[in-house]
Amino acid sequence: MKSLSPAQRQHLKGLAHSRQPVVMIGGQGLTAAVLKEIERALAAHELIKIKAASDEADTRRAWMEEICAATGAAPVQQIGKMLVVYRPAEKPTIALPA
Repeated sequence: MKSLSPAQRQHLKGLAHSRQPVVMIGGQGLTAAVLKEIERALAAHELIKIKAASDEADTRRAWMEEICAATGAAPVQQIGKMLVVYRPAEKPTIALPA
């Protein structure tokens, strides 16, 4: 996935604001099962929120990088324990600004 422009990230942040988290990373961390669920959610929704249970900011940052590397998604935003990632579908439903 190519990186997002600032305008595209801003647009996606606005869309993500009203969405609820669809995946939660629990006490066992980022497991293969969690990555599979993230993959499934990205295929269905394109833009998803992930709630991370860790209190460590560095751990959450590493999870975001690992999620994006494993799924081909682009990081949109990380606020506290909430991670937002985007990956366009084969037929995208979210139109990004140029």
